[in-house]
Amino acid sequence: MKISTFGAPVALLAAAALTLSACATNETAQPGTGSTGSTSASTLAGKGASSMSAAQQKWIADYQSAHAGITINYSPDGSGAGRQAFTSGAVQYAGSDRPFKDEELGAGKFGKCTADSNALDLPVYVSPIAVIFNVDGVTDLKLDPDTLASIFAGKITKWNDAKIAATNPDAKLPDAAITAVHRSDDSGTTNNFTDYLHVASPTVWTEAAADAFPAAFGGESAKGTSAVVDAVKTGKNTIGYADASAAKELGHAQLKVGNQWLSPTAEAAAKIVDASKQVAGRSEHDLALTLDRKAAGVYPAVLVSYALVCQTYKDANDAKLVKGFIGYVASAEGQKAAAAAAGSAPLSAAMQAKVKAAIDSIK
Repeated sequence: MKISTFGAPVALLAAAALTLSACATNETAQPGTGSTGSTSASTLAGKGASSMSAAQQKWIADYQSAHAGITINYSPDGSGAGRQAFTSGAVQYAGSDRPFKDEELGAGKFGKCTADSNALDLPVYVSPIAVIFNVDGVTDLKLDPDTLASIFAGKITKWNDAKIAATNPDAKLPDAAITAVHRSDDSGTTNNFTDYLHVASPTVWTEAAADAFPAAFGGESAKGTSAVVDAVKTGKNTIGYADASAAKELGHAQLKVGNQWLSPTAEAAAKIVDASKQVAGRSEHDLALTLDRKAAGVYPAVLVSYALVCQTYKDANDAKLVKGFIGYVASAEGQKAAAAAAGSAPLSAAMQAKVKAAIDSIK
């Protein structure tokens, strides 16, 4: 996708190959700073999570309208592709719906970073994962953890199954086969969704969280967020999972948490960040989180997307570009812009301060 010099996005092209880019010709006040943009031509390349495509479009449009001469390209090819591209040095930053694992980190492993530099995981986007559905005659759907896990594990195969009917007594459930749609590519959305299923229903969902959906569980597959949404939307008696902002026109199931039924709202999702702890053993400015999916009042199927960056870049200009753009993304203004454009949950003031300190430390 190309975002014009005035920041207005044009229509979406093929989602799997979507490229977001932007440039500006007029110097205006920089978001969050009040100063004028740089006149030097520079390009910042990113790749990764398709879940935050709408937010990336908005961030890029706003940032480019305030910074003359800078072009930003973001290809939402999936979290796995983003981590690979950042590791190889193909891009200066990546977007990922999960942080790097301990075994993926290490000084000297990342192409754009200096030999003594590790990567940093910086949370910049918080959003509920909606369980989306398109079922004949059904407008509202409630699913407890065991029932939801059984559907995606291929153990419940009909919409009028007794376990679905038990939590939806007023729904006219059809005597029809369930088509459960999952991501075919390595996906942080899948990692977060399967982590929720494993935490909430470990006896049914016996597989640990993973970027790849378990092949043994079957179902229909589609590459990328938009393809999953399209498959659910155009299919018959379908169910899937996707970032809530990408599937506003479809039904969103309510999930049971304790004695509550929670919808995938930004407010319910936002609470998980401050209820969760940082991954143990990381450096001061690596803000990877272990999400608490059982916290009271928290919508549990949540993804936290990270900007993956270097502690120290080989190229000082890369560091400057990353600090400028990601600094805006994580700022109060950037978070507010993403919430308006994508329905995401803004980072709390406390987390914004932590991310700012991490960005300030980049060299």
